[in-house]
Amino acid sequence: MTDNSATDRTKPQRASREGPADERTLDHPADGRTSGRLAGAVGWSPGERTSARVPGWVGPAGLILLSVIPVVAGALRLGELAGGAVVTPGNARFFATPLPVVLHIIGASLYGILGAFQFAKKFRRRRPGWHRMAGRILVICGLVAAVTGLWMTVFYPRPAGDGDLVAAFRLVFGTAMAVSLVLGFAAIRRRDFHRHRAWMIRSYAIAMGAGTQAFTHLPWMILVGTPGETARAMLMAAGWLINLAVAEWIIRRP
Repeated sequence: MTDNSATDRTKPQRASREGPADERTLDHPADGRTSGRLAGAVGWSPGERTSARVPGWVGPAGLILLSVIPVVAGALRLGELAGGAVVTPGNARFFATPLPVVLHIIGASLYGILGAFQFAKKFRRRRPGWHRMAGRILVICGLVAAVTGLWMTVFYPRPAGDGDLVAAFRLVFGTAMAVSLVLGFAAIRRRDFHRHRAWMIRSYAIAMGAGTQAFTHLPWMILVGTPGETARAMLMAAGWLINLAVAEWIIRRP
């Protein structure tokens, strides 16, 4: 009886040690390691199922709202070009060469709205095919937005208030967005899911700078007034840097 009771006491201990392994196979019982790799590809880990307290739709909804600012501004610009608005010093460059700005607005708008759904964990898990298809579209849209943004910075006449520093920041962050997209695409081709996730999050953060910049400019304009060239450059850079800081936190959080 002594031997049997000792054996009984050891069984719960073995079961408790096996518990985490069972969680790994929740979605793919045949191969727990495969489940972990697939989860990593979309930025999800099994532990988030029980530890997450914020509803999964909150993040994508917030990103869509942030995208609304540049999307609406872009739609107004397209309407201006299509409707034959009065040419002014502020919009003459767009009427002179409309194709780059049209491609930029379409690419950036699709990238912002469609990209937000890539952060919906449950939707990604239920529709992995959609995630892959949307990812291919996003790479194209993101590169179109980044490359046309760089082209406009170099070749369009600078608007009032944009000095050399603003142009330099646009070139730096536009290039960083394009490079992040290329590295993210290259990573997924190697099936390096974690690096793919990290680079795609960084590229999206840079793209959403236009939305955050509205919030960095607003307090200054209320308290101080229209920013000068240096102040505007700093406020623009702040929008990109805030987004990248949040992106790095998301990438590195447990």
